[in-house]
Amino acid sequence: MRIFLTLDYELFSGANPGSVEKTILLPTRKLLEVADRHDAKFVFFVDSGYLARLRHFADTYPSAGADYDAVRAQIEALDNAGHDIQLHIHPHWEDCTYDANGWHMDTSRFRIHSFSEAEIDDIVGRYKSALTEIVGENIFAYRAGGWCLQPFDKLRPALKKHGIRLDSTVYEDGLNSSQTHYYDFRGMPHKTLYRFEEDPVREDPQGYFVEVPISTYAVSPLFFWRFAWTKKLGSSDHRVYADGVGAGGTSGASMVRMLTRPTKSLVSMDGLRASLLQKALDANARKEPDGNFVVIGHPKAVTPYSLRELDRFLQRASKKRHSVGTFASYM
Repeated sequence: MRIFLTLDYELFSGANPGSVEKTILLPTRKLLEVADRHDAKFVFFVDSGYLARLRHFADTYPSAGADYDAVRAQIEALDNAGHDIQLHIHPHWEDCTYDANGWHMDTSRFRIHSFSEAEIDDIVGRYKSALTEIVGENIFAYRAGGWCLQPFDKLRPALKKHGIRLDSTVYEDGLNSSQTHYYDFRGMPHKTLYRFEEDPVREDPQGYFVEVPISTYAVSPLFFWRFAWTKKLGSSDHRVYADGVGAGGTSGASMVRMLTRPTKSLVSMDGLRASLLQKALDANARKEPDGNFVVIGHPKAVTPYSLRELDRFLQRASKKRHSVGTFASYM
């Protein structure tokens, strides 16, 4: 299989978004230590609205300028090392402000659909430019913040206009009914790559856009009980390097579903979920041996435990001759 290790490169969206060093830079360096041992390349979906806002405040607050310079330097280094840099949009940065005390977060417009089509066009254009200024013009892939991709008709004109032709947001049976994180991916094609035009879960062989879905794996409720227990009482091995706090977003109905019956879970390298990587790869390879296996992760969710599991996974993938690469190298 073609393995894509994708990472949403971002701060937290809650009241305490975390520091740049501990939430982004340090865990990314830890991930690169693992990748370099196996000559593996990551796909980084960079939350470039954060970059744009840092630059906006940099002239007034030197600390914002220093953070921008540090993040820019790491992104340049990632690009120079052959990792993929692509577009991730959390539009709430439009409403967040910065002063001597740091960020004042406002997530009341978390979904990009809270903005008009003209505003969305401006956001996509400016946020893509924040990346092209650093790594050049090879920005063609997108992941929606909070998986908020639907209704797609409001995003389609802006993505087309600004040369975004590949999406990797959708995942099988994905559903969240909360007001801030709504999406419904049920009914998507059972494929690891397909084209679409009007709706990312409706295949259109002539469509402009390519969807490379995030892979999933059937997980029992016992895993999520273990997950909750580890999160509450786990050792330092399961503690993230990051120092921020997430805002949440999983609906109560979704939580009950995970704790009471088997569910399709995103294949992730985050925390305890990294323990499922090999089983998930084996299960997906049985269904489509020549398909794509897309893993999602976040530097802010890296733990010592997840790093060891990722290291083991890459060792085994190499022995099985699975390829690990970037969207730029394959698409």
